[in-house]
Amino acid sequence: MISGRQPGQRQPEDSRREDATVRKIVEIEPAPAGWYARWGLRPEQTRTSPVTVWAIVEDDTTGVREVVGVDAFGQWPGRAENEPDWEFVRYVFQPAGTPQPDDLFNPVHTAAERVPHMQR
Repeated sequence: MISGRQPGQRQPEDSRREDATVRKIVEIEPAPAGWYARWGLRPEQTRTSPVTVWAIVEDDTTGVREVVGVDAFGQWPGRAENEPDWEFVRYVFQPAGTPQPDDLFNPVHTAAERVPHMQR
């Protein structure tokens, strides 16, 4: 399904999940180069985007804190405003000197570079 919304744009208020727990970012630190967040779109398709910061997020109800990677789109696992069809899969680390992930999807890429790849 193709949406008129581009990745990184916020969902309209009325389309957000009503059952979502409110989680807020309490602290952030820059992420070292080489960290990526992998998201699943369908069983055979993933997209990976660079992690820009590591953040401590806190659940407003329970006070429980967790460290998450915030990607180049501003998405992080558990965020209510994430892309609607993107499910977090895992974090990926690629050491310096190794190729970037095959399914890299970076907001600064051209439209031709934004093609999802088959999951490995």
